Amino acid sequence: MRNQPLPPLHVGRKLFLLLVSVACFAAAIFGIRVYQTANQTVSKMYHKSGTPAAASIRQQKPTSILILGADTGALGRKYQGRTDSMILATVNPQTKKITLNSIPRDTLSEMVGTKNRQMNKLNAAYAIDGVKMAVNSTKKLLGVPVDYYVTVNMGAVKKLVNDVNGVTVKVPFSFNYEGTKYKKGTMHLNGKQALNYSRMRYDDPNGDYGRQKRQRQVITAVIKKMMQPAMVSQYDKIMQDVEQNVKTNLTNADFKSLVLHYRKAATTIESDHLQGQNATLNGASYQIAATTELQRLSDKIRKELNLQTKTLNNAETYENAQNPEFDGSTVTKFTVVPLTTQSTSY
Repeated sequence: MRNQPLPPLHVGRKLFLLLVSVACFAAAIFGIRVYQTANQTVSKMYHKSGTPAAASIRQQKPTSILILGADTGALGRKYQGRTDSMILATVNPQTKKITLNSIPRDTLSEMVGTKNRQMNKLNAAYAIDGVKMAVNSTKKLLGVPVDYYVTVNMGAVKKLVNDVNGVTVKVPFSFNYEGTKYKKGTMHLNGKQALNYSRMRYDDPNGDYGRQKRQRQVITAVIKKMMQPAMVSQYDKIMQDVEQNVKTNLTNADFKSLVLHYRKAATTIESDHLQGQNATLNGASYQIAATTELQRLSDKIRKELNLQTKTLNNAETYENAQNPEFDGSTVTKFTVVPLTTQSTSY
């Protein structure tokens, strides 16, 4: 089920977010490396989320960071847009590993904090009530803690990739996009090329899931490039671009702990994603994550955080139970049953 190709989603004509998730996590790693000279930049990046931040980093425990690529500020926009890129990263200093877990933006989820317990696409949470709702909705969806968040505005990918003198990726298949010919095999990309490589979806046989995989490729490439000693000469420029595009609830103290205890985790970077199924709700396209798939990813993330697994019992598993015939292929109609505000069982 998880590798099932998906047809293009009918979301109308729109310029898709250029997957700024690459910039946000790379920005955090960069901040780690130059903590001693970056206090001012880190302070400017700091922004409370409305939810209490964990102390896991200062306690040298495994931690989770929700990466939100927001389209605020893109193409002249001034309003708070949706998050078109959502990745829950886990960083474990004991196993020396980072895992990037992509969550499809169209995943049907409870908008945690709405009075009527609204069900909507997960990426709508940020537009409704900012980081607070995005964090709480992700927590509830997967039954995992979200210790910190990082948001980055559209446009940062191009700048940061250029700052590190480009990145090298393995292109999975040949395609043309926005004036660039991407050939199957190893390619070195500049900022504009990397941005568009992360952005293309409709020519990918795996649709948005293929795009998510390319996002993670670019994220990994930028992180590894930033960790190279040769990047010292680029620090000032990178920090300037980070400061202008990134917000986070990671404090100076958190960054200091990261530089001391978490740097080796960046040497091993793995990836995963929440696999959904095609669904139609009131004429709109959604992704429905089956209860077994939600449980699989929840268990995996909790293990990465050294936590015991637990059985999910949330709004999403409840709605799945109300649609026993839905399978995402022969039956794509999915009916949302209104959630009662009094219920505490899901």
